[in-house]
Amino acid sequence: MSALQIPNITLKNGVRSGGDPVEIPQLGLGVFLVEPGETERIVSEALEVGYRHIDTAAAYFNEAEVGRAIASSGIPRDELFITTKLWNSDHEDVAGAFQRSLDALGLDRVDLYLVHWPVPMHGTALAAWRGVAETAESGRASAIGVSNFEIEHLQQIIDETGVVPAANQIELHPLHQRRELRAFCAEHGIAIEAWGPLAQGKSDLFERSAILDAASAHGKSGAQVVLRWHVQRGTIVFPKTMRRERMIENADIFDFELSEAEMAAIDALDEQRNFGPDPYTFDNR
Repeated sequence: MSALQIPNITLKNGVRSGGDPVEIPQLGLGVFLVEPGETERIVSEALEVGYRHIDTAAAYFNEAEVGRAIASSGIPRDELFITTKLWNSDHEDVAGAFQRSLDALGLDRVDLYLVHWPVPMHGTALAAWRGVAETAESGRASAIGVSNFEIEHLQQIIDETGVVPAANQIELHPLHQRRELRAFCAEHGIAIEAWGPLAQGKSDLFERSAILDAASAHGKSGAQVVLRWHVQRGTIVFPKTMRRERMIENADIFDFELSEAEMAAIDALDEQRNFGPDPYTFDNR
């Protein structure tokens, strides 16, 4: 099971226990909304195909299945990049929640640990971030970051702790490009990870001429064009799929390059249109 040739991005604010910077594969597999009964098979297939970056979360209820796939793969731990996330109801028990995730995954550390949502109506994000920072100090999380944090949420935790997240995982796709937030993250050295990078199949994105024309020009699918757009923007992506052939297709995006005109045409699709929850109001604790 040889690894796919996927570029790495260095997380500026992550350091491994030996002092080496943390590098994250720019393409991985996400298991959001993958049923526990299917997760072990899907992750095993992804590892067989050559993926080495898996993104899960406590709230996905499939960490144990991810862990079983990792254990049965025989792939050395240092060749894998594993992300999990702290759920909203655990903001004030980070140590306990983190240990439960490690136990479920069957691991003694993760490569990236994220605060899943800011839940500003509860005012607990700062305490959660402090707790997550302590996991990094323990060496059990090589890098730490956040997910779905807006600029004001990021500014608060940076100002109060001086600890800058290594990454911010946000809804990001051609119809929802988050330019101001991305600029803030770039200024602070925060890598951007895109969830829902293909707009979750909830739009006519693949019918837009900018996507169709680029796909035709390069002999690629619309999904491959959109993933390539993300990659050329420096974004980390982990599209969800339950099909082996789609895993292979999603990874086949490093043998072509979109032109400046093609990138600009996709940039012009931005409608500031989200399909997921609003970080200012989402709770679901």
